[in-house]
Amino acid sequence: MTKPLADVYHLDLYGLRKDKYQTLLDNSISTLPWQRIECRAPEYFFVAKDFGVYGQYQQGFSVNELFPVNSSGIKTHRDDFVVDMDKATLKDRIQCFYDQNYSDREIASKLNLKENCDWKISEARQKETFNPAKIEDVLYRPFDYRRIYYSSNLIDRGREKVMQHFLKGENVGLCFNRQIEQQRLFADVFVTSELFTLHSLSLKESNNIAPLYLYPETTGQQSLQETSIRQPNLNPVIVQQIAEKLELTFAPEKSASTDNQSFAPIDLLDYIYAVLHSPNYRDTYKEFLKTDFPRVPYPDPHTFWPLVKLGGELRQLHLLESQAVNNLITTYPIDGDNIVTRKINQHDFTVRPEPAPRTAVLEQADMTGKVWINDTQYFDGVPKIAWEFYIGGYQPAQKWLKDRHGRTLSFDDILHYQKSIVALSETHRIMQEIDAV
Repeated sequence: MTKPLADVYHLDLYGLRKDKYQTLLDNSISTLPWQRIECRAPEYFFVAKDFGVYGQYQQGFSVNELFPVNSSGIKTHRDDFVVDMDKATLKDRIQCFYDQNYSDREIASKLNLKENCDWKISEARQKETFNPAKIEDVLYRPFDYRRIYYSSNLIDRGREKVMQHFLKGENVGLCFNRQIEQQRLFADVFVTSELFTLHSLSLKESNNIAPLYLYPETTGQQSLQETSIRQPNLNPVIVQQIAEKLELTFAPEKSASTDNQSFAPIDLLDYIYAVLHSPNYRDTYKEFLKTDFPRVPYPDPHTFWPLVKLGGELRQLHLLESQAVNNLITTYPIDGDNIVTRKINQHDFTVRPEPAPRTAVLEQADMTGKVWINDTQYFDGVPKIAWEFYIGGYQPAQKWLKDRHGRTLSFDDILHYQKSIVALSETHRIMQEIDAV
């Protein structure tokens, strides 16, 4: 005889530790206000979920199913060695590694390298020599592009089957997570045209990327034209379903002649990008976005193109390709050594006094302030909404500076940071527009 499944009950206690202890002392298992959990296959959630919207959510398509070729990001196992903000510094370090004038022990000490069961310094130094062509750009954190020595000889998990498609030609990749921490809200989507690491989007999750296009394998018998022909990395069944719902034809490439009677892969990516940035979508499905790959509703013919437009604006902002990022909204008014001596936390952002009456309520979206990098220099006019904005598990306006503690900011660094602030501010604005569609 098959025994019925047990009932599952759940209880949250919020507050100070001493208050939680007191609640437990004052109660027994039978007197606590437990909530019975409805356990459904296949997930069998151990916390309460709103199954009223679950069926609606499940009707959409999963991003990992739409993009068949996808994987987690590059896992180097030695970021401090093969990744650097400065190309020349990285080049010198890798050249030093292959310099046979040093012993293996000297190299291990000099470069602070640790071996593991899969990687031995002596073997790696004998397999190849330094190749400057292997230095590539990598999205290390949101808006933080660095240099990586991309060689399977020095990297544990290069994810070559996916990453090759960013090296062979123009491409864009959708970055996303399968799961996120229970205590934070979903913000786990970004785009890149470069290589991508395991923690580019968040530190505590394994980050994934899917290229929009796939380039063919290169062989000696292929012509240049054949090796440059790319194919959409899209599930044809899902694409056909979308085409039928939209009553449009699918074009594998976007061209000047493409009109609103057909849609291309980039249109589909932009639609998805807009949906995943919708505050209403994120709030409605917040519990389900924590436990599996995001699912996106099939597009509606009436809202598809407006969402494509907004998603495209977000994509260009996040790639820093939009002309909008050149319209700087911040200043860097004080001359100095440009060294980041502050460790960068909430206290390094000071709200700028506004000439408004004391009785006026200043909306957070309108609040600006100074971001101090040292005791005398700062970025002025930084919107608070941009300073606190999350992409994945990071706050880029804070993280970018925090990672540069002790470094001297160059002119390009200062300009890049200011462009990123524009991108973050515009992202917040466009997200509100998406919900209005």
